[in-house]
Amino acid sequence: MRPTLIIMLKVPQAGRVKTRLGRDIGMTAAAWWFRHQVRGLLRRICDPRWDVVLAVAPDVAGTQSRVWPGQFARWPQGSGTLGDRMLRMMRKAGGPVCVIGADVPGITRARVGEAFAVLGDNDVVFGPAPDGGYWLIGAKRGVRCRPGMLGGVRWSTRHALADSVAALGGARIAYVQTLVDVDTVHDLP
Repeated sequence: MRPTLIIMLKVPQAGRVKTRLGRDIGMTAAAWWFRHQVRGLLRRICDPRWDVVLAVAPDVAGTQSRVWPGQFARWPQGSGTLGDRMLRMMRKAGGPVCVIGADVPGITRARVGEAFAVLGDNDVVFGPAPDGGYWLIGAKRGVRCRPGMLGGVRWSTRHALADSVAALGGARIAYVQTLVDVDTVHDLP
């Protein structure tokens, strides 16, 4: 089965995307930054070794939006916490699968390839972020991405990665390169 790379996205509307960055540079500028960041990301990560899927929110507006290039499959994220939504996408893809955030300028084809490669000897892979979260989570085929598996994770805090690892119990976990996700003006490259 071909690997699947899922990109978690929101429609880039001012005040609905990158709101912490928007408090620093303005909501319209933050939405503009996000839109152009995603376009660049899509150019950098396409590869014949994996399928790319856009996991979009809000569900209806995201699946119908003309903002994103039409050649990518679009799946509605649905409701729940970030963990609920990521696991829903991972279960739908089957595996091997990696899920990434769209707000990480350092993501490249090579970084994604490395994450899929380390899944050969591990159950789960994380791409840590310096703020205690992560820019990537991946699982190989056969790993049970059960509902609630990432329950109790304190999302958008310095505890997100540690909580996620703890929730996975005895899974074999690998880590790839630490990359910065853009949350505030201080994170901009």
